Amino acid sequence: MNKSTIPQGTRDFGPETVRKRNHIFNIIRNIFELYGFQPLETPALENLETLMGKYGEEGDKLIFKILNNGLDNPAKYDQAKADFEKILEGKNVKGITERALKYDLTIPFARYVAMNYGQLSFPFKRYQIQPVWRADRPQKGRYREFYQCDADVVGSHSLLNDVELAYIYNDVFKKLLIPDFKLQINNRKILKGIMQVCGVEDLEKKIIVIIDKTDKIGIDGVIKELEKEKIDAEKLQKLISFYNFKTQTFLNEATIFFLKENLAGSDIGIKGVQEIENFFEMIKQSDVSDLTSKLHLDLTLARGLEYYTGIIFEAKAPEKVKIGSIGGGGRYDDLTGLFGVPGIPGVGISFGVDRIYDVMEELKLFPAEVHIGTQVLFFNLGEAESSYALRLMQDLRNQGIRCELYPEQVKLDKQFKYAEKRNIPYAVIIGSKELEEKNAVLKNLKTGEQQVLDKDKLLSIQY
Repeated sequence: MNKSTIPQGTRDFGPETVRKRNHIFNIIRNIFELYGFQPLETPALENLETLMGKYGEEGDKLIFKILNNGLDNPAKYDQAKADFEKILEGKNVKGITERALKYDLTIPFARYVAMNYGQLSFPFKRYQIQPVWRADRPQKGRYREFYQCDADVVGSHSLLNDVELAYIYNDVFKKLLIPDFKLQINNRKILKGIMQVCGVEDLEKKIIVIIDKTDKIGIDGVIKELEKEKIDAEKLQKLISFYNFKTQTFLNEATIFFLKENLAGSDIGIKGVQEIENFFEMIKQSDVSDLTSKLHLDLTLARGLEYYTGIIFEAKAPEKVKIGSIGGGGRYDDLTGLFGVPGIPGVGISFGVDRIYDVMEELKLFPAEVHIGTQVLFFNLGEAESSYALRLMQDLRNQGIRCELYPEQVKLDKQFKYAEKRNIPYAVIIGSKELEEKNAVLKNLKTGEQQVLDKDKLLSIQY
């Protein structure tokens, strides 16, 4: 008999894990709704042409392509065999693959907006909680199938949207009790400005991809990769000296002054600095939840996805858990232009639920009540007793109390063990005496306390 397995980088989730994940989903969903976002879902599959070319060269390599059906048809087989050689060369051939699993939620959202442009009211605020897939190398905190929780606003240039998204991060992590997270901020215009003042605009895409690896390979590793690009020595030295500035520091007046001074020769760079400054001032003026203390300027933050055009975010887990990013996003001023509807600005963020789960598990942050499914177990002591229990359970369920009846009449010890394994806090025991007197024994399985209650009192207990 073959041993059952699942694909590497994917996971099964048992009841306890699902309850914990739902705790995270519910908090994020509720806060999205508090800020006026509407729910949306898009298919697991997208046309390959919808996704390709939107994530940069590195991202495109991680798209899971799906083979067309019917390739075993003799009429198609010879052509498919020939086309497959092109696939091995990294080319895309419609005869082999026309669809892919979605890589993120942002590009499918842009496609949705472009398709439904005439029916939507702008600004359009949507949130989406769905799985995405990436052909990545599995490791701690990195999976091939994982959930994203996105919130985006399209149809508005207002910096107020960027500010509110930063507050959403703060509110969610506060509700989840995650301490000491950082919200790192940069601006793609600032990155462009750095390229301009260093005279390396022609290598901008390559350099941004390299700089975005700083977290993984460190500044020394970045410098080694930059040296391989054969950049003019003087320009390279200027670029390196720029990044000698402490790159992950508090966002404050001093860091903004540093940017203004060093990007004075670049109009687009200064524009990016002004956006960061205005963003910071708006948060300072409205901050009632200590968000300013969590904001960090990170000049190495690039978020390699090519559609970002303005402020970019990355939420970092507490350093002691060594997990890294637990969310990210930014502004994109023409994402729908990729689908023939230009001029719709937008900004969005994403939560990495799987990594957030790992952080909370490691720091033991899940509340005890998250483990409780069934609140009350009715013991089975006979046919007549069970019939009465069924009527009582319906009354409890009508009041929103989750309860169940043990299905077989077995020894009490076995029913107690079932309740213990299921983490059920209360048991109701109805024997012949209780049936005759129309009452029940309610036992608190955590404390061992028990009391005899009539129907009305049983229904009035706070479980």
